[in-house]
Amino acid sequence: MNAESTAAASAASNRGWTVTFAGTGINLALGVLYAWSIFKGAIEKSFGWDPARLNDPYAVCCLVFAFSMILAGRCQDRLGPRLTAFLGGLLVGVGLLVASRTTNYWAWVLGFGLLAGMGIGFGYSSATPPALKWFPPSKTGLIAGLVVSGFGLASVYIAPLTEYLLRRGDVLWAMTFYSVAFTLVVCGLSLLLVNPPAGHVPGGAAPGSATAKAAAAASSTPGEMLRSPMFYLLWVIYFIGAGAGLMVISSVSGMAKKSMGEAAFVAVAVLAVGNAAGRIVAGMLSDRIGRRMTLMVVLLFQAVLMFLTIPVAGGSGGTGAAIVVVATLIGFNYGANLSLFPSFTKDLWGLKSFGVNYGFVFTAWGVGGFCLSRLQQMLKAQSGSFTSSLVTAGLLLLVGAALTFLLKPRAAAVPPATSA
Repeated sequence: MNAESTAAASAASNRGWTVTFAGTGINLALGVLYAWSIFKGAIEKSFGWDPARLNDPYAVCCLVFAFSMILAGRCQDRLGPRLTAFLGGLLVGVGLLVASRTTNYWAWVLGFGLLAGMGIGFGYSSATPPALKWFPPSKTGLIAGLVVSGFGLASVYIAPLTEYLLRRGDVLWAMTFYSVAFTLVVCGLSLLLVNPPAGHVPGGAAPGSATAKAAAAASSTPGEMLRSPMFYLLWVIYFIGAGAGLMVISSVSGMAKKSMGEAAFVAVAVLAVGNAAGRIVAGMLSDRIGRRMTLMVVLLFQAVLMFLTIPVAGGSGGTGAAIVVVATLIGFNYGANLSLFPSFTKDLWGLKSFGVNYGFVFTAWGVGGFCLSRLQQMLKAQSGSFTSSLVTAGLLLLVGAALTFLLKPRAAAVPPATSA
């Protein structure tokens, strides 16, 4: 490689890191979703909602977030990440503003659930694809992990900030603040998101090289992906891994209040640290030992943690320290899913239609979050404890770990390429 090529590769790498950290910053704002357990506690005290419906805006937000990723992914693939993320910032701002005007249940389902959920989908779908396009396959796990770590890390600052805002005002005041702040942050950082120029090949290979041809051959259309059995297997495993984690995340503040009182937000914050760390560590590990092995270990560990959480959540072993440790580890394993599945999607079906392809895969996250968080709230309302929902999650995770043995490498998952 001559000096000119080296300089060009260095400039591309620097631009790639700018895009990566802009995506991380956008996800830091969009991660307001993970502070729901704190909002829910305040809503329970002052809004007078049916206890069985307290998780509904959160569950709807998860569902809309996931399914809007299909539309947002297509928008990202065709119109670029900048415009798509900018629209996401506007939708989040409007949604939180709607929620901030009233205590009405349906207004919160509309504002926090539908509008903010759609905005999160548009912003989230725009952060990872452009970053991955700037880097070679050997860094797929690392880059995906870094970008999505922002979403998991958000509760580190959102949890204590929300507690502060609730002391100074109420839930409505907190939502007003976030509607303005997150609109400015997401829309501002969206301007830094850009795809590499036409013909760019990560790692500096020439456009006509074997590396470039291999990358093009690895790309599948959404239709090809949806005809692949691997898509449905991956979807079911993602449903289990994400849904089980979201069950705990949506209620960790309530679990912690028994022994930690007003300091329960600390458990939410440390869960977020584990969440973010899991995304980065799992991404790097999967680059070394493979996605399938990493995913199997993550699901097995998460299953064990669900069973260990039963005495902690029930109060018999629920010291503050125990809750903090369990929250950190559950957050770590849940976060690992969020870097492994976009990496799986890129490995199996390429980058050309990555936005919409991952949008379809990501629906598993939303359906899992909606179904299992709703189930958890119903079981908690009926029994008064978290035991039955934790047992259910643990058993599902064991099934998910077993299913990883059926995952095949790309050659078996992608239909043969047709000639142009």
